[in-house]
Amino acid sequence: MPSPEEATSSTTPPETFKELGLIDPLLEALDKINFTKPTEIQQQALPHALEGRDIIGVAETGSGKTAAFALPILQKLWDEPKGLFACVLAPTRELAYQIAQQFESLGSAMGVRCLVLVGGMDRMQQAVGLAKRPHVIVATPGRLNDHLQNTKGFSLRSLKFLVMDEADRLLDMDFGPEIDQILKVIPKERTTYLFSATMTTKVAKLQRASLVNPIRVEVSSKYQTVSTLLQYYLLVPLVHKDVHLIYLANHLASNSIMIFTRTVHDAQRLSIMLRTLGFPAVPLHGQLSQSQRLGALGKFKSGSRKLLVATDVASRGLDLPSVDIVINFDIPTHSKDYIHRVGRTARAGRSGKSITMVTQYDVELIQRIEKVIDKKMELWPTDKEEVMLLKERVDEAARLAINELKEEAKAGGKKRRRDDGGGKDERDRDDDVVEAGIPRKKHSKRGR
Repeated sequence: MPSPEEATSSTTPPETFKELGLIDPLLEALDKINFTKPTEIQQQALPHALEGRDIIGVAETGSGKTAAFALPILQKLWDEPKGLFACVLAPTRELAYQIAQQFESLGSAMGVRCLVLVGGMDRMQQAVGLAKRPHVIVATPGRLNDHLQNTKGFSLRSLKFLVMDEADRLLDMDFGPEIDQILKVIPKERTTYLFSATMTTKVAKLQRASLVNPIRVEVSSKYQTVSTLLQYYLLVPLVHKDVHLIYLANHLASNSIMIFTRTVHDAQRLSIMLRTLGFPAVPLHGQLSQSQRLGALGKFKSGSRKLLVATDVASRGLDLPSVDIVINFDIPTHSKDYIHRVGRTARAGRSGKSITMVTQYDVELIQRIEKVIDKKMELWPTDKEEVMLLKERVDEAARLAINELKEEAKAGGKKRRRDDGGGKDERDRDDDVVEAGIPRKKHSKRGR
């Protein structure tokens, strides 16, 4: 099997979308959403994609890869308008909704119709949507497979394009068997795009199974953070972590801030604590319902809530253009997760700051991260007296938050026992539970 052909860049890359050969309806839509100059991944991928080649794109989050695969699909759809034309696979529900939004805004001048198929939403409504034959389906693999097997009259036999976005994460989340199943029931004669932040052996294997004579375009060969991001650390004794977070929130009150925690419990606890102290905070994690999660994202994007307290469900792929500061309340165990988290700020050439809270137990982790990103972080200045003045109020708010969580757990326990039969269909929620090292309960029946 020949290895993928590398995209050569001996000629000067096109400076505008018009030079890339895009049609007027797409240029009009790009103009509307202020996409003026193609990003590096778009410059490299679009010429080959518009020629009809299969593409492997190795690019980090925030590099503009969604448009790199959406534009050639929409250009081809303009020539051959038909339903169930393209299918995009994404690892999480939030990313699926975001990709669909981008397809709709880029295809606004041509009236493109998208349907999102993810777990946690009504299957019947989705089946009705499928019967209308949308142009583009954006799905998580589990729910798409479910419809392929159980929804009468639905098939992807006439599919022209398949996209696997964040392929490394799709495989990390054990979607391999579902993807294999999907590959069996779609046409061999199709165009396939595979985008991934890293080229793991699993991704290479999937590429060999699904792409034909692909062109490989690579933007970032090693993990790195953007130059417009200022990175800081804050040394904190573990027992004073909460009070230091409130100190930061106080000092940075006019900014939009994302706070990352390792566990769902901490995300929920900190958001209650912040709200008790008068900060407009909202949580985002895998134990919220789908509508709650979309609501939280909507409030943060619109600016009605300035603080989003999130687990790693929000660290990858989500385009939140207005994030000024990322605070790592917990240091991620993997360096690549640190890069994805801080990648929520300083996007598309803007500047941003990240502050990582380092306890006495985290020194080795922070050194490992500095080695990977090849940068030394600077110490964030604090006033110890001012921090300790906040302690009493913060401790009281922390106590109230714990009590509220206990009350919620009591009230929600019975309901959760009734509802907890999601099985495989719940896997596209995110990997919060896995990330926090909490073993999942095994169900005797493997529901769908």
